[in-house]
Amino acid sequence: MERSKMLSGYPVQDNLWDEMYSKKGIRQSYSKFVSAVEKLSPDEFAGKSDLAKKLFMTQGVTFTVYDNGEGIEKIFPFDVIPRIITATEWKTIEAGIKQRLKALNIFLKDIYHEQFILKDNIVPSELIFSCPYYLKEMIGVDVPFDVYTHISGIDLIRDSDGQYYVLEDNLRTPSGVSYMLENRNISNRIFPNQLRKNKVEMVRNYPDLLLRNLLDLSNLHGSKPTVALLTPGIYNSAYFEHSTLAKLMGIELVEGRDLVVDNLKVYMKTTTGLKQVHVIYRRVDDEFLDPLTFRPDSALGVPGLYWAYRAGNVNIINAMGNGVSDDKAVYAYVPDMIRYYLNEEPILKNVPTYHLENPDHRKMVFGQMDKMVIKRTNGSGGYGMLIGNSATEAQMDEFRKAIEAEPRDFIAQPIINLSSAPCFIDGKFQPRRIDLRPFALYGPKGIDIVPGGLTRVALKEGSLVVNSSQGGGSKDTWVLGE
Repeated sequence: MERSKMLSGYPVQDNLWDEMYSKKGIRQSYSKFVSAVEKLSPDEFAGKSDLAKKLFMTQGVTFTVYDNGEGIEKIFPFDVIPRIITATEWKTIEAGIKQRLKALNIFLKDIYHEQFILKDNIVPSELIFSCPYYLKEMIGVDVPFDVYTHISGIDLIRDSDGQYYVLEDNLRTPSGVSYMLENRNISNRIFPNQLRKNKVEMVRNYPDLLLRNLLDLSNLHGSKPTVALLTPGIYNSAYFEHSTLAKLMGIELVEGRDLVVDNLKVYMKTTTGLKQVHVIYRRVDDEFLDPLTFRPDSALGVPGLYWAYRAGNVNIINAMGNGVSDDKAVYAYVPDMIRYYLNEEPILKNVPTYHLENPDHRKMVFGQMDKMVIKRTNGSGGYGMLIGNSATEAQMDEFRKAIEAEPRDFIAQPIINLSSAPCFIDGKFQPRRIDLRPFALYGPKGIDIVPGGLTRVALKEGSLVVNSSQGGGSKDTWVLGE
């Protein structure tokens, strides 16, 4: 059968969880999809893959990779075979993310106010105060509605036991949601009937949910608030996303030069004069937001923005100072935060994490670097990372020296066997490693999580690195309805 041509030789590994295939055969969640695509010849399936690439090209779905100081714009790689999640699995994921975000939100308020968790020695004070993203300017500042973590992207992986783990928290300026939306648009084009037959939950309402949340987060009572998305500009790697979200929400896309602060209020320059802005969804990092308060050389921010925020005349989404919770050394304490603040056991587990400023941890990690992933505590995008089983001895030596020089800047984790999912490569289904980034919206009325997220794929055979900047791509994520 044609099915055998595409699935022939598809490996089932003993130490790896495959999302589609188990030793017993095709998993129930994939059965309808596989039954449909087995009727297609490899050439027909290749036609769908080529159509997806053309659609991404014509719609300008891009990201920017910075190499040697130059920005190179690339089409975002997309694999046409969806990653499929059952309704039961999704319930666990959703409950776990909501629990985690509640604890992290309380934690951020606590460390900028009473600091109970530090006084009770649940989280070491020196860990927080040594974090470069802990902003003294936010100490004692009451944020609107006590919400810091308005928009989050929580990275999940599945180990060989089939269990989901949180890999990291992204609570500063998480990106990727526009690719989630575009991936679904492509799926609708190439598998229109399959989405309906599989009862796939929708994600297209994300921009509506986001806009509603942004409006709800305004301090303005009465007339409709003005919301703007603040971007660093066209050279930012996520500019496609900034412009897409602004367009889908029907709000203005602005750069720092488009805004001005007068009498502690923020105004947008328009052809008809100044217009007050009440909510800023910022995609600019903290240190660049206000040259009068943070980096004086920043040309991306708005002079006086910090004081307008403190005066309560504008809300900034996400809150400044959130970077503490993105610190990979702080990540290790999130289960303790959940127990401390919520008196609950974590629904989603952390990956075991070793702090390399701890001499015992450092000695243990140095003795088995070939079994470890070593990361910079404030790194992102897959940069500044060593994967031990594919590193050379010279690379390991380089990392040992860097760790010994600045041990606070590194953590280590055992290499996790990320689950694999089928990808259509070279005319057949081949397994590649994946993770999942669901997107959560936290507002005055609670937490919304659209059923799905961005499934990122390590397209290089044998690779564990899913970041687009490191050669990764993505898939549509189908959450099946009950």
